[in-house]
Parts: sequence; C-alpha cells; structure tokens
Amino acid sequence: MCSIMGYLGLGSEKKDFLEALEKTHSRGPDARRAIDTGNGYLGFNRLSIMGLTDEGMQPFVFGNQGTYLLNQETGEHFIKGLPQDWEVALVCNGEIYGFRPLKKELEEKGYQFISDSDCEILTALYQEYGTGMFAKLDAEYALILYDRKKNSFVAARDPIGIRPLYYGVTADGTYVFASEPKNLISLVDKVVAFPPGHYFVDGEFVKYRDMSEVKEYLADDMDTIAEKIHDLLTEGVKKRLDADSPVGFLLSGGLDSSLVCGIAARLLDKPLETWAIGMDIDAIDLKYARQVADYIHSNHHEVIITKQDVIDALPVVIKALGTYDITTIRASIGMYLLCKAIHEQSDLRVILTGEISDEIFGYKYTDFAPDAEAFQKESEKRIRELHMYDVLRADRCISVNSLEARVPFGDLDFVDYCMAIDPEKKLNTYNKGKYLLRHAFEKDALIPESILWREKAAFSDAVGHSLKDDLAEFAEQSYTQKEFEEGCKKYEHARPFTKESLLYRDIFEKYYPGQSEMVVDFWMPNKEWEGCNVSDPSARVLSNYGDSGV
Repeated sequence: MCSIMGYLGLGSEKKDFLEALEKTHSRGPDARRAIDTGNGYLGFNRLSIMGLTDEGMQPFVFGNQGTYLLNQETGEHFIKGLPQDWEVALVCNGEIYGFRPLKKELEEKGYQFISDSDCEILTALYQEYGTGMFAKLDAEYALILYDRKKNSFVAARDPIGIRPLYYGVTADGTYVFASEPKNLISLVDKVVAFPPGHYFVDGEFVKYRDMSEVKEYLADDMDTIAEKIHDLLTEGVKKRLDADSPVGFLLSGGLDSSLVCGIAARLLDKPLETWAIGMDIDAIDLKYARQVADYIHSNHHEVIITKQDVIDALPVVIKALGTYDITTIRASIGMYLLCKAIHEQSDLRVILTGEISDEIFGYKYTDFAPDAEAFQKESEKRIRELHMYDVLRADRCISVNSLEARVPFGDLDFVDYCMAIDPEKKLNTYNKGKYLLRHAFEKDALIPESILWREKAAFSDAVGHSLKDDLAEFAEQSYTQKEFEEGCKKYEHARPFTKESLLYRDIFEKYYPGQSEMVVDFWMPNKEWEGCNVSDPSARVLSNYGDSGV
C-alpha cells in the first residue's frame, strides 16, 4: 500500500500538510514526497511494489516532454521548484492491471515514461481521455490529480473501493482528500468516505461505474456459469501475482482463501508463502489451513496468539481501522496480528486474500433469503457497502503493517459476471452454501475435496471460538450495567446495544471523535428475514451454523 493526500487550495501551511501526511507513514514507509502545485499540495508515502527505482516515486509530474524526473534534496520532503512547462501532477495508491499493453499504446502515440511503475501511465491516460479514463481502468486505485491548464483538481476511486479514499471540507470551503481518516481529522470537522466508482471534479461527484447494478440477468446454463466463474477467478488471481516485490498469501483453511492459494500454486513454478493464525486453545482453521498447505506444497507459517494478545491489540486495531463495527473489529484482531507477524518475520510486500466472495455468493444468513429477488438486493447492498466493512478490514490490517493487499475476488470482470448470474441459481437450494463457486472448481482438484466442500466458519470464530468470547468477557468487565446504560445514551448515530459494542465505540471516539458516520451502521444480518432477527452479527448465533465451527 501507499498513502496519498491532496489539499485543493491555498489555505494550508506546508508544515501542517506534512504532519497530516505523516500519520499514514506505515502505508508507505519507503519514501515521502510532496509538491506545491501553486494551488494546493499533493503528497505521497511510498511502499515500493512496481517500478522500484527512484524514477517510480510520486507525485508524477507530466508535461510535453513526458514524465519529469524530480530532484529531491536530502531531508526535504517538499520538492523545490517544478519544471516550467509541466501540465499534470498526480498521486495514486493503486495497481493498474494490464498496464504494459496500455503503456505500449501510449508510447506509440508519443508519450514518454521514465519508470516501470504502473501508475505512471495515468497522467498520459488523462491527457488522452480526461475523466473518461476512469471507466477504462481495470484497477484497484485511489488517485488525486491536478490539471494545471484548467486549474482543476480531480480525484477518483475504484468501483469497489478496495483502495481507500476519504475527504473533508475545511472552514473556508477547501476540499482535502487522503487515504485515511487519520490524515484529515486535524484539518476538517467531518470526514466522509469517498464513494467507490465515482470521480470528483470542481466540487462535483460523478458516478462512472456501479458494480452492484445489474441491468439484465444472464441466461447461461450451469456448465457455462461454472466455466466462466472458473476462468475469470483464475485470471483475477493471475493478474495479482504481477509484482516486483515478494508476494505472500493469507490462508485460513476456508474455501475462499484456499481457492486463491490453489489457483496461484497452479500458476506459479515455485512454492507459495502461506500464513495462518489461530488461538492457542481452540483454533478451528489451523488444521484445515495445514491440510491445504500440505496439498499445494507451500512454505507454510503458523502464528499462535493468546487471550492477552487479543485484548492488547484491541485499541491498536480500532485506531488502525477507523471503525466501531463489531464484526469488523472481531475479524480484524487475528488478521492484524497475522500481518504484523508477516511484516516482522518475512520480506513479503504483497498479500493476496480471499475477501468479497461472501458478498457475491452469500453468507450463512442469506440461506434465509425469502426469494431470489431478496437475495440479489442483499448482495447489491453488501457490494455497495464493502468499502466500509470487509474491504476496510483487509486494507487497514495489511497496510498498517506496511504490506499491500490484493483481492482476486474483487476483480472487476469477475464481479460483473457473478452479479449478473440469475439469483435463482445463487440461492442455496443445493444444501451447500456457495455451491456455484465450489462446483466451478470441482474438476481441477486445486485444493483437497474436503476443503472445497467444507462449511464456512466466520473468520473471528475460525481463529478460535474463544477470541469472540474473550472480547465479550473483557467488555462485560469494563462496565457496570448502569455505566452501560448511560454510556449508550451518549451516542445518537449507530447507538451501541451491547457492552462489547459500547467498548468499541468508546475506543473509536478517542481517535475519531464525532466521525461515526464514516460507517453507515453496524454490519448485521438482514433482520427483516425470518431466522435473522438476531442480536449479534456472528454467524454462530444462526440456526444453520451447524458444523461450520468444527
């Protein structure tokens, strides 16, 4: 990951801007640089993934001679003096898939580049297509761009929101954009999540792509559906293996991460580096992750954590996440500690994960969907809100440990196709959740058959049933009943309803006071469905959890 920041006006001191940018140093610990556009600032913290030389350092400044190589004096983070004829400056946290053919096309048109960075081509694409470029990108990205000729700032975010971007408006009406809320809270009163699939120009947000929108369902038969799911996910993994830095894999032993690892193992000619985590007393998934690792012959690493590790990590995780959501925080504890171990014990820079499968193919609770239309509407809602929950969790837990997350199930072509599958076929009428995904990889034997057909366990439960229980116990001990009742009354938006949710909210408010609306509400099953009106977000409380937790 990297972090970006843009102050779109003249009202800030350079010192204040750099101090705000420094707050996400862990996202990009390799180098820091900022420029004065003459009408505001652009800043960048670099985690070197593609184009590892100094020429790949941002901001990229582009003119009629192509990209300029900027000289940065030792110890100075602001570039002093830009080329006289520069036209566009850009900062981007992203991965642009298939950038090499695009780069070749642009070079044939006369554009000149100085690095192997995928993001460098974005300035030339903007020159060619303007804001029309965003609909053309196969990418996970967030960017801020200044067009000097038009004296105009542009910002944009990928259609799923895999890369984070937030904004706020200062007292004098100046927009400020940044990778995380912590960059902004000293500069603006209210921090807002930049909507995925939108670009911003001159004070207006324009939607260019909505991944949840399906205009017409596909009429494909089951064989065609299986083939398309298989081929598109395989291609999604293949794209995300392209890196100039070492790549690793989170392996929980569940279906989704196991498939990502199985596909990658088939594509690569060397053993994968796989990592799993579990509690010291009751980890569900360690044994399953080990089975997959043995099957695909990976170099497998296990991280074992204790109750005290969980409690000690809680405030650190909430500060990193910028959320109070119960299920996000529970699931983040293990992920954060695992990524911390990866950062401390390896040279890995890129991590592939298994997020976003649930939103497409269903959770345990979507088995209770009353009909196909209700299933589809729930899936659309979850895709639209992904950036506030599972995607946020993966981004922050990984990036705060100076790693980059890549999410094959978030591949745009894959999501586009799967969202358009007739939801009648996605309903769990097969007595097995995510049947379409399982069936698509049935013939390949990429992972053990027992894993392919294994029931899903919630991530926080899979790390160990005791993790959730330890957190609830700690919260119970933190408040008397009277303190709990009075504490909940402090909050109007997303009011806490258990001692655990109050504990998370109180910690959140220490770091992000008054910013709860960055998240719409608590992630919960659809309470309108029979069997889903529950008081805890864990799938463990559902009647159909069954053997998921064994």
